[in-house]
Amino acid sequence: MHAVRERCVWSQQITHRDLVPYLIEESHEVIDAVEAGTRDDLREELGDLLWQVLFHAAIAAQHPDDPFDIDDVARTLTEKMVRRHPHVFAGEVAETPEQVLVHWNAAKAAEKRTRSSVLDGVPRGMPALALAQKLAGRAAGAGVTVAPVPSSAEPESEAELGQALLALVSTARAKGWDAERALRERLRMLEDDVRAAEAAS
Repeated sequence: MHAVRERCVWSQQITHRDLVPYLIEESHEVIDAVEAGTRDDLREELGDLLWQVLFHAAIAAQHPDDPFDIDDVARTLTEKMVRRHPHVFAGEVAETPEQVLVHWNAAKAAEKRTRSSVLDGVPRGMPALALAQKLAGRAAGAGVTVAPVPSSAEPESEAELGQALLALVSTARAKGWDAERALRERLRMLEDDVRAAEAAS
């Protein structure tokens, strides 16, 4: 990475912002490899994703005022993972996945004390469905519930859920609606509801 950054005229011009589309693409290629690829595909795509991390760290190392490099990134990650695994690195006990989550969430909450809302830290650039799942969970933590579908229409498996979602998108397309926009607009309303509940408490 150092050699590429020093000797490749294209790489020398690249900024963090320039790399974002590549980071998104490489992340999705890893997902494709996990869901439908071979072991060779996964090994290759993980390497491509790692290259993005190395590239960002190389750019960061050249910042004039606040540089950091890949060693700093690794050190920060190591410190965070040690804090979030007190059942591994300290004297805490966690014998079930649920107990692990209790430790993880407690450590995460301590790290994020400056946050004023359960919505803080949720990346708005996530795909709408992933964002919806994340925000619905955060909303529940603030006491705001999202009404589920009636039990008579509730899917019984992930496969049925996939079919139901596809059917909704098909309906949107037939009516000339943008399914992605519709969900994002509804999520903004959910965020407003959560912030109002937090302000009232």
